[in-house]
Formats: sequence, C-alpha cells, structure tokens
Amino acid sequence: MTTTEGLLVPPGHGRVVEAPAQHVTFKVTGSHSRMASTFEVIVPPGFDVGAHVHTRSEELFYVLEGEVDVLAFEPRVRTPDNWQRWESASGNRVVRATPGTVIVVPPGCPHAFANPTDTPAKMFFQASPPPDHERYFEELLEILQDGGPPDHEAIEALRAKYDIQQLTPLRHG
Repeated sequence: MTTTEGLLVPPGHGRVVEAPAQHVTFKVTGSHSRMASTFEVIVPPGFDVGAHVHTRSEELFYVLEGEVDVLAFEPRVRTPDNWQRWESASGNRVVRATPGTVIVVPPGCPHAFANPTDTPAKMFFQASPPPDHERYFEELLEILQDGGPPDHEAIEALRAKYDIQQLTPLRHG
C-alpha cells in the first residue's frame, strides 16, 4: 500500500540520541524517505569528527547556529594528524562556517568539521542514501555514552562497517 501523506516534524521533535560528545535529533529517517536521512546535530565545543571519506554516501551540511571549521576537498597531502592545515591543489583551505553556510560533500571527497569555539554549534545534516548514517549514529553514540575516552578500536570497526574511512582522529572534549 502506498501512502499519500507526507511527514511534518515540528521544532523540538524527532528521536534524540545523545552522548557527552554529541547530540543528534533524527528528523527524517529511511522509513520516511528513499532520498536521504536528515538530522539536527549539536556540535559541542572541542568536538572534531576527524577528516574522513565515504565511497557511497553524499552529504549536505547547513550551519544553523554557532561556528564550525569545515573541510570538503582532496588535500595535496593527507597528513594523518591535523586536517585543519590541509590545502587543495587549487588552493582551497579549511573555512570557518557561520549560520547560513552550506557544505555539499560528494562520494569520495574528504571532509571534516570541528567546533573550535566555546559555544555549541547546530547543523542540519543530510546523508544519502538512508539508513546507514542513522545506524552509524546510534551505534557511535552507544560507544561514546560512557563519557570516558573513546574506544578507538570500536569506532574504527564501526566506521569500516558504515563506509567511513577515517583519515584523522575523532576528538571530543
């Protein structure tokens, strides 16, 4: 049976998954859309997702509140420690994204975001195809929810499972 009803998610609604390092509200999931999963993500001060790349996923980020440093290009050299200093062959560098900034990341494009400020940032985040990022967020937050140092081996295995090649470390706090 085909439904003819859309989905309306009011402000402040959606399923929340939360850990000390991250707060994610699921707005649209694979059960509602064949196109993309959509989330509202609060990026706490000091959080750095680390540079990474997907072979299948396409992502879109829209900064709603606060500021985040973002990367969305192939660098001349993929140094394993600090993506904030990367530069592309055409001269692109990391950008401080403010409210209203849109970042589109095609498959195969290294990307990262970090909150270097002392204020939380909020982003609208869309990942296609669904539901890989939904499952990834759920499982990542299970790993991070104890509040201690992240279990890097568990995160590495999880990222491999969901088509995420980690290029620089995930950091929080």
